[in-house]
Amino acid sequence: MTTLVPFGRRLSDLAAADPDRPAVTCAGVSMTRRELDAAANRLARQLRDEGVGVGDMVTIALPNSVDWFMAFFAALKIGATPQPVSSRLPGREMEQIVELAEPKAVFGVDVPGIPSFALGHRAPDTYDGAPLEDDAVAPAWKAPTSGGSTGRPKLIVSGDPGVLDLDLPPALALTPEGCMVMPGPLYHNGPLIWSVLALLWGDHVVVLPRFDAEETLRMLAEHRADIVYLVPTMMKRIWRLPEDVRLSYDLSALKVVWHLAEPCPEWLKLCWIDWLGAERIYELYGGTEGQANTVITGPEWLAHQGSVGKVNMGEIEIRDADGMPLPPGEMGEVWMRRTRANETYRYVGAEPRRSEDGWESLGDMGRMDEEGYLYLGDRMQDMILCGGSNIYPAEVEAALQEHPAVRSCAVIGLPDDDLGNRVHAIVEPDPDAGELSVEELLAFVGERLVRYKVPRSVELVDEPLRDDAGKVRRAALRAERVPSG
Repeated sequence: MTTLVPFGRRLSDLAAADPDRPAVTCAGVSMTRRELDAAANRLARQLRDEGVGVGDMVTIALPNSVDWFMAFFAALKIGATPQPVSSRLPGREMEQIVELAEPKAVFGVDVPGIPSFALGHRAPDTYDGAPLEDDAVAPAWKAPTSGGSTGRPKLIVSGDPGVLDLDLPPALALTPEGCMVMPGPLYHNGPLIWSVLALLWGDHVVVLPRFDAEETLRMLAEHRADIVYLVPTMMKRIWRLPEDVRLSYDLSALKVVWHLAEPCPEWLKLCWIDWLGAERIYELYGGTEGQANTVITGPEWLAHQGSVGKVNMGEIEIRDADGMPLPPGEMGEVWMRRTRANETYRYVGAEPRRSEDGWESLGDMGRMDEEGYLYLGDRMQDMILCGGSNIYPAEVEAALQEHPAVRSCAVIGLPDDDLGNRVHAIVEPDPDAGELSVEELLAFVGERLVRYKVPRSVELVDEPLRDDAGKVRRAALRAERVPSG
């Protein structure tokens, strides 16, 4: 027998059990469970009066804030599907997403003809803050967006309804009644999942408005947090803090450091293991689509350096260009297949790359060792074929990022008459590290990589190359530098 509780009802139950316990904190603003639940209940009733119902989309274009959680749970309480997007999207891209989602309400932007609510909106007090009489269940509990390889947005609608199985142990190594610090953007799938599940399991969720290295440590120490979600870009910036600053914060309560979303350079992971201990470091690999994933702990990683772990959910297979399975050790395309009966997702605005027997590819390259540990290369479209050799940008970027004067970087292939493609590095220098010499940088990388992988050209830029979740769109960077046609 299973105990399935709708997400909206779960928030009300938590509020009833311990109404004054903090639920969400962001930028110095905190809401208790009772306050968050009452605000979400009032907003849910307002949305329902605006015509939002079960299965409808509600687009949430809000920055990290307590408002984001109010909107998210208000939608779930009436069985609607929250559809989070970046609050900083350009107008045209927002229009494309609204066109795809056809939301019945929008938060954070004004869309003509659709009920729209600005940041800071609170439902009038005339709406009752008590739990809703009926426990509606959203048929899909989330529908984040992805730009994908085409550059056009698509929705990835979850195949899971908005219910929590209380008979299962908490996911993601969560400690019920604990505290999570989330410095990532909530419109991204990882921060969304970690934050919402932490809240549903009774954790106090402390969200940063935007990632800041020292502020992340301060929040971990101040709130005695036991879990944090990071991406390697964040890990690097925290590690590069002056040692006396980094070590001045008490992280003794911290039990789990999750990192995912982009490849983690081995040198950086070793630094964190040496600092905090291997037993605290966890890594997950998987797509928003949720067909399969892998997980690896710090001790496992020390025995299989560079791996992203064994299959934790679903099935994973490495295949060649003809779709045939490859033996252990051979690099090929990573294919995934769900093992449960129901679909894990559906696309709106795109079609999956799927074989007749249900295997799907997200475009990643990788290899599997004899023990079943997966090692990733890069995405197929990002791989650089240079003089007959395959070069994976992430490997070159990892070497570049070791340099103390490099804040961020992206590596792409540019056309070359002789080699077919040449390795081109786009580098964002760290303004606090002094002047960056390109010649010295290339010599630095040359000590770490074989000669043909060292960039043939370097471009210094002053704009961020990765978003708040550590994502970089290499295809877009290449398109800006290679004229079409």
